[in-house]
Amino acid sequence: METGWVPLQISSDNGTTFSRDGAWLSVHTGKLDNKLKAILVNSTKWQYYGTPTVGGRLEMMWNTSLVRAERVNVELWGYRETGDPYSDTWRGEWTYLYSLAKDQPNNGSFSFLPKPAEKGLSAWEVGSVRVSGSRHPDGAWNVEAAWTEDHALAWHLEDAFRHNSAAWALDKCLAWDRLEGELPRFLGEIVDCPCTLAQARADTGRFHTDYGCDIDKGSVCTYHPGSVHCVRAIQASPTYAAGQQCCYDSTGAQVLTADSIGGSTPDRAHDWGSPPFRSPPRVPGQSHWVYDVLSFYYCCLWSDHCRYYFKHRPSSDCRRYRPPGSGERIRIPPLLPFQRAPLTALPAPPAVVFGDPHFITFDGVSYSFNGKGEYTLVSSAKKQLTVQGRTEPVEGIKNNATKMTAVAMKEASSDVVEVRLGPNGLEVLRDQKGLSFAEQSWMDLQGVSVFSPTSTNVTVMFPSGAGVEVRLRAGTLTTSVLLPDAFAGDTLGLLGKMNGAAADDLVLSDGQPVRNHSDPEDLFSFGASWAVSHDAALFTYDSQKLLDEYYNAPRHDPDFIPEFWIPESPDDPLANEASQICSGEGSRFCRFDVLVGRSASMGEAAKASFHSHMSLVDDLRPVISCGWLSPPTNGKKEGTTYLQGARVRFSCDEGYALRGSSERVCHNGQWSGEETTCVTPSNVAGIVAGSVIGALALTVIMTTIVLHSRRQKKRKQADARSEEDAPGAAF
Repeated sequence: METGWVPLQISSDNGTTFSRDGAWLSVHTGKLDNKLKAILVNSTKWQYYGTPTVGGRLEMMWNTSLVRAERVNVELWGYRETGDPYSDTWRGEWTYLYSLAKDQPNNGSFSFLPKPAEKGLSAWEVGSVRVSGSRHPDGAWNVEAAWTEDHALAWHLEDAFRHNSAAWALDKCLAWDRLEGELPRFLGEIVDCPCTLAQARADTGRFHTDYGCDIDKGSVCTYHPGSVHCVRAIQASPTYAAGQQCCYDSTGAQVLTADSIGGSTPDRAHDWGSPPFRSPPRVPGQSHWVYDVLSFYYCCLWSDHCRYYFKHRPSSDCRRYRPPGSGERIRIPPLLPFQRAPLTALPAPPAVVFGDPHFITFDGVSYSFNGKGEYTLVSSAKKQLTVQGRTEPVEGIKNNATKMTAVAMKEASSDVVEVRLGPNGLEVLRDQKGLSFAEQSWMDLQGVSVFSPTSTNVTVMFPSGAGVEVRLRAGTLTTSVLLPDAFAGDTLGLLGKMNGAAADDLVLSDGQPVRNHSDPEDLFSFGASWAVSHDAALFTYDSQKLLDEYYNAPRHDPDFIPEFWIPESPDDPLANEASQICSGEGSRFCRFDVLVGRSASMGEAAKASFHSHMSLVDDLRPVISCGWLSPPTNGKKEGTTYLQGARVRFSCDEGYALRGSSERVCHNGQWSGEETTCVTPSNVAGIVAGSVIGALALTVIMTTIVLHSRRQKKRKQADARSEEDAPGAAF
């Protein structure tokens, strides 16, 4: 009924006292590694069973080590939701339905020939199969078991489904259509999709891969044919806990349901659930199945009536989508001596810190700060977001150089998440306790989620849409921070103020601007001013070194004076190597780390981090959309891309003639040309004839009016002359 860390108390005296506290981790089945689940062999067959041509035996498999028993029971459990939606009576219910087999050998596989469920039980249409030790009674709770994925229980539905699955499904589809018409509309409060696949994969604070359609795992998109990758909005909508799903084709364009059955679809219930969980529509996975997935089976997969489904689940396009920190950037020219290049404002929606720490702020100001200590990278009073970084000296060199070794963060009352350099990669801590990602890559915590697919890659996501990416390169951390527009004008720290104006980014913690951007000592004072206070530090101090050098010491080490300038000497043994590997845009960061950090690998890592950052900037550039164009009735359209420069061509079916534009081009958010329609030639002739007749009739009418007017005028003139000739007319 929920995901994340669930607290528990433990008794060793049969419940008399509970003297131990702990927690266990609940994970959404879609985010769990397959090795920890029972597997439906040919899951499509399971979920289409009983439809035309689909029958025979079903098979499942599991790792026998998941159930420590010699013999097992195989049981079907069902899920349903009862009560009035969006009321206090709305409840979710998991129930044992019946056993498929008892006292079977635990050999890791089971097959059977499904039979229609007994009367009443077929009302359960979504569920899971459980394998548990046969020593437990039927339907026992809280026992060691292996579960399959949640799935549509086509294979156990009533005889009526097997007799005519399409008619049975249509009745269900129409009933769902009526229900949706009675429920509150949720589409207005969900976020718009990113315009492109590149944006969707780059906006890691707000969107994450949908595990049902993942380009990195072969693009097996069962529910979205024609798509290669889908993402979901990480956060549910505020009032109705609804979700957003966005799918993209091989060209990177968004796929819309108006064009394809495989298009992006919003969800009444977010697939991953949402706090406080436990009750519909916030139950992870299951609420989504009841309100969004089963209905897709009814209307689209078990019958051919998708128009009902897409009437209530239309794709949202991207016209309202804004990438993180999007907006115009400006350029400023001061020269920093140690950078050997102008201090410029790059078009950089995210901010980043990398190498021997080099910083690029939200508004694109780039500089280096090499202090030793713990500093505020980002602080937002409105969103109560804090991101802090710890720097340590680079070991084994004479020059005073530093690198980022830990990042700690929290938002409002969330858990504190710390990502730090460990002996075997990145370590992730939650409230000063280590987390293991050995069994899963995603973890829901209190007020924050963490994704760690490898030991060198961690992404932290907050409810505000803020995302923090930490990457390990050459023994130092590269940290990118992505913030949505809600943070505009409300960020302070080493990564600057996100307001589109680069001139005010370098501001001391007391509000005073850096006086001279060309003075490395002024810049060093600026960085030192953002040292965290003792009480505000979010870091963990679990070694004597950390206690001595950070916890019991000034948070900015005043005795550590770094190397400010790049040492340029032809006799330097690293000079040639620096020239070879440090070229092109961002070369100054590379040269600094090679010649000051005394490490070619560190220089290469700085260069790679800079180029990754610029790629992220490019991926997140705003894209103009003109919105969807419909094909004309009795005609076709060619083209399903609706972004700047896109062309959509129209043609008519045989026997129809095209009126309006045969091609329309997206330009500055508007489509060129006129609306396209297809009409029959007879109608065209009728329209032309009618127009001609109308024009002739109008001509006749106008001529008649003119002639009548002239007659009237002549008559009046004649009458006037007659009066003048009459006797006494002069009086």
